[in-house]
Amino acid sequence: MQLSCVLMAWALHLCPAVVLATQMLPPASSETLKCEGPVSTEQNSCHTEKEEDVAHGSNADFQVKGYKFSQPFHLIISYDWLILQGPATSIFEGDSLVLHCRAWQDWPLTQIIFYREGSALGPPGPETEFSMDAVQKSDSGDYHCSGVFRSPGPGSRETASPVAITIQELFPAPVLKVLPSTEPQEGGSVTLSCQTKLSLQRSASRLLFSFYKDGRSLSIRGVSSEFQIPKASEEHSGFYWCEAATEDRQVWKQSTQLEIQVQALQKSTTSETPPTEPPGPVPPPPAPSAEHQGFSSLDPHLHHQIHLLLKQMQDVKVLLGHLVIELRDLTVYLKPGITKVADK
Repeated sequence: MQLSCVLMAWALHLCPAVVLATQMLPPASSETLKCEGPVSTEQNSCHTEKEEDVAHGSNADFQVKGYKFSQPFHLIISYDWLILQGPATSIFEGDSLVLHCRAWQDWPLTQIIFYREGSALGPPGPETEFSMDAVQKSDSGDYHCSGVFRSPGPGSRETASPVAITIQELFPAPVLKVLPSTEPQEGGSVTLSCQTKLSLQRSASRLLFSFYKDGRSLSIRGVSSEFQIPKASEEHSGFYWCEAATEDRQVWKQSTQLEIQVQALQKSTTSETPPTEPPGPVPPPPAPSAEHQGFSSLDPHLHHQIHLLLKQMQDVKVLLGHLVIELRDLTVYLKPGITKVADK
């Protein structure tokens, strides 16, 4: 099979236009290029096509007159004493990142240190490989390594040139959508939708969704990105949010909180409603006594009015009694004064 020569030809011919990753090699070292995927040996060939025969896109494989080729990568041959070899393919959130610190002609190294943005990622050691599990976007940056050559190398510490590594976003933070609105009517259905999308290069992956309300879970790690409330009531009002996560939960992201206020149905008023009584209850008429037996057969309302009149008369009688007492006391005080005037 001669697919390797076709892959190399297109890698060298198309790299200036589309570069997905950089693979750096020291001279006099060996590296294996592997073509994975379904291959029909009957149609394999090693040849060069004209550029106008190539159909490609930024996120698609190359196709040339019935042949399908992988994305090209940039191959650099370095003549430095030390190089940092990074991944040859795109790295996404949740992936593992493996870096190799390689010496000229693979001479032995000691006291190897890996750096990110100029800061050491660990103490000096003998390991030429550094790995990180489940990287995040914050792990992007310039990486390099340094090490001391043992015989037959130069014997001094050498530093590799920095390599820029970008961790791509697997999927954006989800956005919670509510249908028909965030202020639904009581009794109607409400649908919550957790909206996000995987990167095209990782579209074969699967996301699981969870929904929450006021700090408690409504649905945990389901394949559906929607949650439905069949019949909304006032108790469904509150703050909602959702979460999207990979199956291994190496990458998970939450939406912002969204408030839902269920609107109560307005109760209609009709003319059949009895009119309200004026404030203040009317005291019931007193039970007829022996002195009022003659009025027992009168109308109750008239009976009540007569009772009020009698009570007012009693109040006037009390006031007249007080007035008589006050006049008597005043007369006592005035008598000495009248006597003195008469004496003069």
